[in-house]
Amino acid sequence: MELLWTIAELFFALILVLASSFLSAMFLEAYRRRNNNKHIDAPAFFEDPKSLKQVPCPYLVDPAEKYISLIIPAFNEEHRLPAALDETIKLIVLLIVLCYYMKDDVLSLRCSYLQNRAAKDKSFTYEVIIVDDGSADATKKVAFDFVRKYSVDNVRVILLGRNHGKGEAIRKGMLHARGEILLMLDADGATKVNDLEKLENKIRAVASAEDTKDGTSGFRIADIPVAAFGSRAHLEEKALATRKWYRNFLMKGFHIVVLLAAGPGIRDTQCGFKMFTRAAARKLFTNIRLKRWCFDVELVFLCKQFGIPVQEISVNWSEIPGSKVNLLSIPNMLWELALMSVGYRTGMWKISY
Repeated sequence: MELLWTIAELFFALILVLASSFLSAMFLEAYRRRNNNKHIDAPAFFEDPKSLKQVPCPYLVDPAEKYISLIIPAFNEEHRLPAALDETIKLIVLLIVLCYYMKDDVLSLRCSYLQNRAAKDKSFTYEVIIVDDGSADATKKVAFDFVRKYSVDNVRVILLGRNHGKGEAIRKGMLHARGEILLMLDADGATKVNDLEKLENKIRAVASAEDTKDGTSGFRIADIPVAAFGSRAHLEEKALATRKWYRNFLMKGFHIVVLLAAGPGIRDTQCGFKMFTRAAARKLFTNIRLKRWCFDVELVFLCKQFGIPVQEISVNWSEIPGSKVNLLSIPNMLWELALMSVGYRTGMWKISY
């Protein structure tokens, strides 16, 4: 009996040591990230592969130069990136041509969100920013092939050197985008790019309503902080029936943890299809600290802190083979959510307003 008590005491002591070590590491890491400028120092520049000259890199605080920026994080996406980029750019070009040449009465619903813009200045400008998050395959080559094809003014590539995480890749792309509105989307093409119409229309409607409250007119969408999140919540029942068991386990467990960490309001925080006005992106991506899977949850939390209106819109989505999420992602997700809770609740993570 005495031996059992000794073993129990040792086991309890071991648990205390492990718990203390975990909490210490968590507080130290949260403290290390207390300054939101402690992100990666990878130089942000764009290279023209034709002339090999470096193109000046804008910053999110600069005035917008394009109507829309599409930010695509890429990590070992050599095989999935080309199809997604082809679809994205060709659809955008098609929308531009249709809205420029066709009359309003024959415009399809797909072009509806461009009508006002095309009527005002007969132009629609865009850029695609590919952020290579330290890929070990030929993702870089594929990305630069698209720069050669569509010009460095329309397609730009940022190289992070080594893998830092999806959140950091998107943050880097957002900080150096030129759009009035900015859309993040995954490289796998799981969400079709034409769904950006739904998000853009909702953002324009909310921004217009917010502007009316101020009693002003002639607003610029870039100046009013609004966010729109694509959502797969309407597909949840079908997903439960077709997904692998561990992905369902991840989804359900993650929903509970997210509810505790960021609060209610958004049913699907993890859909990689989110749109922000320039003003909203400036507030959010100069403050965000999480670098991997849970940065989406921090975005929800920060939107609430800033009072940024968030619209959740159902989008078409299909599961693409090659997902980076697996059982090994669970510890990292829990770690990041714990960091976020400790950082903000203790006041170590200050928000720059």
